[in-house]
Amino acid sequence: MNLETIHTDALTASLNAGGFALLNRILSPSECEAVVGMYDEPARFRKTISMERYRFGLGEYKYLNYPLPDLLQNLREALYPRIVPVANHWMQVLNTGITYPENHADFLEDCRAQGQTLATPLILRYGEGGFNTLHQDLYGDVYFPLQAVVFLNRAGVDYTGGEFVLTEQIPRAQSKAVVLNPGQGDVLIFTTQYRPQKGTRGYYRVAMKHGVSPVRSGRRHTLGIIFHDAK
Repeated sequence: MNLETIHTDALTASLNAGGFALLNRILSPSECEAVVGMYDEPARFRKTISMERYRFGLGEYKYLNYPLPDLLQNLREALYPRIVPVANHWMQVLNTGITYPENHADFLEDCRAQGQTLATPLILRYGEGGFNTLHQDLYGDVYFPLQAVVFLNRAGVDYTGGEFVLTEQIPRAQSKAVVLNPGQGDVLIFTTQYRPQKGTRGYYRVAMKHGVSPVRSGRRHTLGIIFHDAK
């Protein structure tokens, strides 16, 4: 895991400007392959979801159980303090009255106090034709305004298509879409539900959703890092 390449100022600027930031080559190819290999180890997971069954798309994902594998636990704990200042700034300018703790362990205590005790990191698998409809990952009353996805396969080599899609809905305007195709080991940090946008009368909320376009060929895996727990 390579966190030394993360430049906090650039990360903060990107999140504030567009609601997302791409961190390149955070996991090595071997680390990515190790995470993909976990998918076929049932004991690691607490729940499996068929997207087609729930009309979420076409594919499958599995929620990991506690204790998380060391690599995933370390990544979750390492990313949180780098982005919590952005989260707190957003909550402040939007006058929500919410303040997030400086470290992730304390934030999970806030989740537990509201009955949210289930692990939310997940591994997603898409085959040919697989896709994910636009959605938000909330899971309870307590949630963190940013989350991350790690791209585990080589775009254009292991699979084609399957682009990551972000949409934002500005009040009284049409939706805007951003389409991204990160490389293996890249980490995308993005808005969970809404972010602030400054207007002529102060800040207002811009709602955001995310999804995955259809995979044209091959198999695509990603690791979702959600910082809050679920009920």
